[in-house]
Amino acid sequence: MKKNILIIPVLVVALGSVMLFKTYTYNFRGHEIQTVAQGWKPLKNDSAVMRFSGGLKIPTISGGGQENAFEQFKQYLKVRYPLVYHNTEYVEVNQYGLVFILKGTNPGLQPILFLSHMDVVPPGDAGIKNNEKNIFRVDDQPLNPVSKVAENWDYAPFSGAVANGRIYGRGAIDMKGMLFSLMESVNNLIKNRQIPQRDIYLAFGFDEELGGKNGAAQIAEYFGKQKLKFDAVYDEGGLIMRKGNIPGVNTDLAVVGCAEKGFLSVRIKVKGLGGHSSMPPAESAMGKAAVIMKRLEDQQMKPVITPLIQGFLKNTGGQMPWAERFIIANQWLLKSMLISKLSQNNITNSLVRTTTALTMMKGSSRSNILSPEVEFVVNFRLLPGNNIHDVRDHITKAVRGFDVEIEDIDTAREASAVSPVDTKAFRIIEAGVKEIYPDVVVTPYLTMAGTDAVKYESLSKNIYRFLPVKTNSAEQQSIHSTNEYLSIENYLKMIHYFEYVMKNYDTL
Repeated sequence: MKKNILIIPVLVVALGSVMLFKTYTYNFRGHEIQTVAQGWKPLKNDSAVMRFSGGLKIPTISGGGQENAFEQFKQYLKVRYPLVYHNTEYVEVNQYGLVFILKGTNPGLQPILFLSHMDVVPPGDAGIKNNEKNIFRVDDQPLNPVSKVAENWDYAPFSGAVANGRIYGRGAIDMKGMLFSLMESVNNLIKNRQIPQRDIYLAFGFDEELGGKNGAAQIAEYFGKQKLKFDAVYDEGGLIMRKGNIPGVNTDLAVVGCAEKGFLSVRIKVKGLGGHSSMPPAESAMGKAAVIMKRLEDQQMKPVITPLIQGFLKNTGGQMPWAERFIIANQWLLKSMLISKLSQNNITNSLVRTTTALTMMKGSSRSNILSPEVEFVVNFRLLPGNNIHDVRDHITKAVRGFDVEIEDIDTAREASAVSPVDTKAFRIIEAGVKEIYPDVVVTPYLTMAGTDAVKYESLSKNIYRFLPVKTNSAEQQSIHSTNEYLSIENYLKMIHYFEYVMKNYDTL
C-alpha cells in the first residue's frame, strides 16, 4: 500500500515534467520571413489620395436604385486611369462588372486574380449635421450633388473628405480602398514598365453587399467559359489587428482568411392559442417560442478546433501568456480546457463553432392580444466541417414537441473550402506584410462574414481573404456603420503592398 501511495506523486511529477517539456519545446512558429526592405515608409502622393477621394463621392449603394451612380463610377475610372485602360485588356460583364487584364511576360504561367467591389451599404438614416455640400465632378462637369449628411458622421458620407490624415466616406474600407489601391498598383507597374511574369487580373463586382449574384457570380462564370484557372485569388477578409484586438495575443496580427464561414438564416413560426390577454392559456405561442429560442442558445452546435484554427494557434501562441501556451502545447490532455476557454469570448468562440444568433422576432401588434402565431429569425454562421444539413438537423431537435413552420430567408451557402498555407500564394502575403509592417505576425484565420471570393472556388484552390489595413477596434466598428474612414498612411501602404505582391510573386 505504501508503495502505491508513493507512486502517485511520482506520476504527478512525471506528468508535470512532460507537460512542461512539451510547452517549452512546442513548435510555435517563428516569423523569420526576410524582405528586401524593412518598414517601407509611404511617400506623399496627393494625386493618388484625391483619385480615391473622388471615387468615394459617388454613391454606389447596393440595391438603392443608383444605376446612374455605377455608370458615373465607370466613367470616373476611365478618366482617372487612362494608362490602365490603354494598356490592359478591359471587359465589362453584365454591364457594371469590370475586368482588367495586365498581360505578363510569361503566358505559360497561371494568372493571379485580385477582387474588389464598387458597391457600398447605405450611410444610415439621413439627417442634417451641417450645410456642407459635396459635388462630384469629372473634367469640371458636375455629375452627382450630395447635400445631406448622415447623422453622427463627422463629414458627409459621400464627401470623400480628406482631413486629419484620413479619407472619409462610405466604402473607404469596404471596399473602394482596395479597388483604388489595385488600380493605383497596376497604374504604377505600367508607368514604371515593371511588367510581372504572370498575367494580372482585376475583377470588380457591383453587388457584393447583396450576395454578388449579378456581379462576382457573373464574372466567375465568364472566366469559367474562358477556361481560366488562377494560381491565386485575393479578396477582402482579414485585416491587420492592432495589439489587444484579439484577446490574449500580445502583438499586432495580420489575419489572412483561408476560408470563410457558411450562412443560413431561417424563420421559425410557432403556433399556439390566440385570444384576449385577460384569459390567457397555460402556454402561449410566445412562451413556446421562448422555449425553442432558449434551447437554441443553450444547446449550440459542438465546438471543434479545426486544422485551420490549429494553424492560427500555432502561429499566435508564441505571443500569448505562458498559461495559454501551456494549454495549447498540451492539447493531448487539455483540449477540452482550451475549447472551453476559446468559447468564453465572442471573437474566439466564433472560430471554433457554428454560431447561433437570434436576430428578429414578431408577435402580437397589441398589448392585450395573444397572437396565435409568433415568429423569430435565427442566423447560423457555419464552421468549415459543418454543413447546412447538420444545421437543419440541429434545428429539428430544438423545435421537437412544438407545432412550427420553418422557412429559409436570404440565400443559404455552405462554408467555403480551406485554402492551404504551404503555397507561394500565401508566402507572398507574408512577405508583403513584412515589407510594410516588419513586426506584424501573419497567420491563417477564418473569415466570419461572406465575400465574393466563394464565387471563384471552381477557378482556384488558393483563395485568400486579406486587406493590409492596420486598424483598431473603433475603425473596425465604422465598417457598415457611421464615420467610416481610411487613414492616408494605410491607403498608401496598401498600394505599395499590392504592387509588391504583383511584382514579386515569382521572385521569392
